[in-house]
Amino acid sequence: MIILHSSLGIDKPTIQRNLGRLIRSGEITLGGYKKARIYGTLHCRSGKRMKIENRVFFKDEQQAITEKYRPCAHCLPGKYKLWKLNNDLKIVYNDNSHADSDLLARLLHK
Repeated sequence: MIILHSSLGIDKPTIQRNLGRLIRSGEITLGGYKKARIYGTLHCRSGKRMKIENRVFFKDEQQAITEKYRPCAHCLPGKYKLWKLNNDLKIVYNDNSHADSDLLARLLHK
């Protein structure tokens, strides 16, 4: 279950206290940007800048992936590159009945 940042309380001290408790207990390990469906670490500079109403939290990476969120390019660059390559390959295979070998070679060498 996704945890909405805005659901953690009615004032800033309450939200901070509840968020800290959930992080310490391990119920939250990743944050996400609801509008673009991106997940990343809790320390990501991009994630810290978003508005509270757009921020969500996940227990683990599997939960974020199950909810169709993609990795952040800033704090999870390796996972983002793998996600991007997989996404590009899906487009190639979906657009063509057979894969274009030149296009596949270019994607693999990005």
